[in-house]
Amino acid sequence: MLDKNTLKQEIKQAFKDEQNEEHDANKSLERVATKLADAIDKFIKSGTVTVASGIAVSTAGSASAQTGTTTSIGAGTIS
Repeated sequence: MLDKNTLKQEIKQAFKDEQNEEHDANKSLERVATKLADAIDKFIKSGTVTVASGIAVSTAGSASAQTGTTTSIGAGTIS
């Protein structure tokens, strides 16, 4: 499940960590950007994708060894 509070805390921490940087603004910017990208990546990958049932499929093979693929686009939600 997506946890916005954790994402928010990680974003705040990224900025807090750089508040006292006085020597190299470009390196600070790079560190903040990296921390934000990592936090957002972690946030997105923590989600659960739920796809509605009823997506059409095409199958082949015997009754005990079926293989198949979807034949239409499914709609889903991320939580």
